[in-house]
Amino acid sequence: MNKKIKIEVSARHIHFKKEDFEQLFGEGVELTVKKELSQPGMFAANEVVKIKDEYFEIEKIRIVGPFRSYTQIEISETEARNFRINPPIRRSGDIKNSPGMTIIGPKGQMNIKEGVIIAKRHVHMTTDEAEEIKVKDGDLLKIKTEGERSLIFDNVVARVDETYAWGMHIDTDEGNAAGIFGNENGEIIEN
Repeated sequence: MNKKIKIEVSARHIHFKKEDFEQLFGEGVELTVKKELSQPGMFAANEVVKIKDEYFEIEKIRIVGPFRSYTQIEISETEARNFRINPPIRRSGDIKNSPGMTIIGPKGQMNIKEGVIIAKRHVHMTTDEAEEIKVKDGDLLKIKTEGERSLIFDNVVARVDETYAWGMHIDTDEGNAAGIFGNENGEIIEN
């Protein structure tokens, strides 16, 4: 197959449903855009929160907008170990039976009962791009990275939607293992 793809490292972040965000930032407060992200309509917000449990805490967790229908925290395996939790590796939005966490904002704090995951590595693509490489939403791919620490990522989920932009997302642990620190290229070698 050997189709090139941009690989981006997605650091820890949080998605909010509006009601939860307002509980921490105040009623009627809106997210403000710090930086547009590669996926159309998504942005890193200026607003940040702290997350914590009884063992560990991380300040300045960036909020990714726009609002969603759920609140979800995405962390790496290394961070999960610091918290002494075992979140599932899942697609974004699949938070059922995942660990909870305390979230602290400028106007208060809240405890979510579930919502902490490690994001499953994935490739965003449109329907036309999926047809071109003969995959459908949920199929698993193999992606070979370039560079001195080149490796092959197996079990990369194809995420297909007309609103997506072509690109692969991995977390910081995966980026470190492959020597990827920004936007670098890889190639799909098998589907």
